[in-house]
Formats: sequence, C-alpha cells, structure tokens
Amino acid sequence: MSKPIVAVVGRPNVGKSTFFNRIIGRRVSIVEDTPGVTRDRIYAEAEWRGVNFALIDTGGIEPSTADVILSQMREQAQIAMEMSDVILFMVDGKEGLTSADREVANMLYRTGKKVVLGVNKIDTGKPNDDFYDFYELGLGVPYPISSVNMLGLGDLLDEIVDGIKELGVEGDEEEDTVKVAVIGKPNVGKSSLVNKLLGEDRVIVSDIAGTTRDSIDSPFEYEGRKFTLIDTAGIRRRSRINENIEKYSVVRAVAAIERSDVCILMIDAQEGVTEQDKKIAGIAHEAGKGVMIVVNKWDLVEKETNTMKEYTKNIRKELVYLSYAPVLFISVLTGQRVNKIMDMVTDIERECGKRVPTGVLNTLISDAILMNQPPSDKGKKLKIYYATQVGVKPPLFSFKINDRELMHFSYARYLENKIREGFGFEGTSIKFVYRAKGEDANTIE
Repeated sequence: MSKPIVAVVGRPNVGKSTFFNRIIGRRVSIVEDTPGVTRDRIYAEAEWRGVNFALIDTGGIEPSTADVILSQMREQAQIAMEMSDVILFMVDGKEGLTSADREVANMLYRTGKKVVLGVNKIDTGKPNDDFYDFYELGLGVPYPISSVNMLGLGDLLDEIVDGIKELGVEGDEEEDTVKVAVIGKPNVGKSSLVNKLLGEDRVIVSDIAGTTRDSIDSPFEYEGRKFTLIDTAGIRRRSRINENIEKYSVVRAVAAIERSDVCILMIDAQEGVTEQDKKIAGIAHEAGKGVMIVVNKWDLVEKETNTMKEYTKNIRKELVYLSYAPVLFISVLTGQRVNKIMDMVTDIERECGKRVPTGVLNTLISDAILMNQPPSDKGKKLKIYYATQVGVKPPLFSFKINDRELMHFSYARYLENKIREGFGFEGTSIKFVYRAKGEDANTIE
C-alpha cells in the first residue's frame, strides 16, 4: 500500500529545508543508517500520530537572479500539485506576504487539494502584525511556526495528518494490480521504454485515465495479470532558467517509488552510474521496493569479450546496497532484450511476497550458526534462539536473541546472504527485526 505524499513548497530561504531537517531531527522521520546508501536530503519517510507519509522538500534550488524566483515557484507548485496528496505551503513570517506568495497560493487553491499554510520564522511564538496578512491567501488558517526553535510544529503536523485522514488516500489503489515505476535521471529513455513495453503484441492496453500525480499511469495486462506502468519522465525546463534539473527528477522519482511494488532503475550505458542514479537507487532501496537495474543504450557501447561482465561488476561496486537487484542490458531503440523485462518484473514481485516456513527457516539459521559462530563482546556471546518471517514486501524476519548490541552488521549480512542462498529473494531487500528481553523490536538492514 502506497504512502500519502506531502510536498513542502515555498520561496527560497523561507525555511523549508530547516523545517524538513527538524522533522528528521525530532525522529518523527524513520531514518536508518544503512551503510552504502547515498541519501538525498529532500526525502524522508515520516510518521505522526500513527499515520505514515512521505515528506518531500521541493526547496533548496536557488535562482541565479531575482527575476526568476516566480518561475521557480511556479515549477515547484506544479510538481506539488501533480504528485502530492497534501501540500505544505511555507511562507516567511518575517518578510511578510509577497506577490510571489499570492500567485502560487492562487495556483494551489485552484487544485482543490488540501493545502496547509505554514508561516515560518515566528521565532517568539507570537504572531506579528504582518502574520494576519496571510489570511488573504484564502488557504484557511495560517499556522505560525519556528523551524529553528521548533515552535508550533506539532499543530502543523496535526493539520497535515488530519488532511491525509480526510482524503482516505492510504488505501486508494487496487491491491491486485502490480505497480511498476520506471525511474532514473532525465533522458535515460524512461518514456521510450514504457512505450515499447506497451507496444508489445502480448500487452493489452486499457483506456483508463491516468492519475493527477507526478506521473503518467498506463494500466495493462501481461500474461493474465494486471500491471500499471508509472512513467516518471521529468518536465523540461527553458534553458534561460539556471536550475538543478536533477533535483526535480529525484522529487518525481520519490512519488513514483512510494506508489510502486517494483522499480525499474534505468541507467544510461554510455554515462554509467552517476551520483543521481545513486540517489534514486538509494530511495528505492530504503523504501523496500522490488528493484531491477536496466542498462539502456547498450547498442551504443563498444564491446569486447568481457564488457558486460565488467560493466556489471562496476554497477555492483557503485550500488553495493542493491546487490540483490538483477541487471539487464537492453536497447530500447533496437528492442534488444526488452522482451525479458516484464518476466523479470513478475519474478521480482513474486519474490517480494514470498514466505518461508518457520521450521525450514530455523533449520537454515542453525546450519549457518554452525558454519560461522556468532560474535561475542567482552566474553558475552550472541545467542539466536529462533527466527520467523513476520512480513512481506519487503520480506521481514524477526530474530529472538539475547542482546541486540551483539548483533554486528557483518553477521547480520552473513545471515542475509545465507537466507538468500537458501530461499532466493532476488530483486528485493530483506529486513531484520531483533527482539531481546525487555526491549521493543528495532529494525536494521
């Protein structure tokens, strides 16, 4: 089930990123320190009052000159309108209401979506005279907050969560449909791949309208199953606007990843793995989605005997946290190996939902312990009493142990490798939960 999307929109320097970081710092966000994952600070999985949602910061893109601020604001607002369920519109309480605020507010108002108005930099906790001007925007009651001093954040988050609950967006997608997001940086061939897949003779395309989110949805059937392809191709910018296009592509990818079951990460064969690829791949991994890596434009690469092998080796080195993801080399232009993609997607979706019987699992864990004894610290040795699978998509395993502090990352990785050797799980991450006496479960990967 996909998470609701909350996008933070506003002019540069109104405090969007500070607010975002405060949310993370207060541990409202669920953030794991997983080694090897390259994070982008614009995205976090958040929870408030028992409601999980994806929080996206569209800020941090500074214009080169003052005259393009409004253009930047329009672009941010457009992205938020397309992809989000609730929009947090943040303004500067010290500077007061501006013409740019008014124009973007009008755009947001016309969407009919839930918009929460946060007036930042009210550092004393008491609104100043300029605060009341923000009622003119017609977006409801403005919430005075101070991201720096962490004032008023609870009331603001309450309003956001109430908006999510009112919309009922947490269960609005068909459960029997496999949602496949095609992700990657701009110009890698995402839309072309979607068109190619939909053009296959075996694919039946239905005339179902797409959603208003940041994507183009294409429902279809393949081998008797229902799928929805989510194309995340980014909008193009006018060359006169100097902005970070890559950051927008990550924002768009986040929305699609949250809605998906399986992600097709496309990489340009001529460029190799870029920092942008790492960011998007890290988000898909952290979200626990099924992932396959598709290297496009393979026809344009000069090849020698071991070219594909060496290329795969480099991908594994750059994306170490996606060691479980299969790699496929294709050419959308020529159609090379494109016909293998949907079969792989189907296999990955099945692996994400696979369950292992408890008895069989514990036999494998016992054998693994015999081959490689658990670590010890100051004479105290890790003891694993039993394990059981408690969830799917991604597969989640619970371990009853004597002391969580003794479960080193390297030994957890060893156990994961043994589970993969025994049961597969290709294309999906595996998560572990450890339970010890007197402690709650804590998830690590």
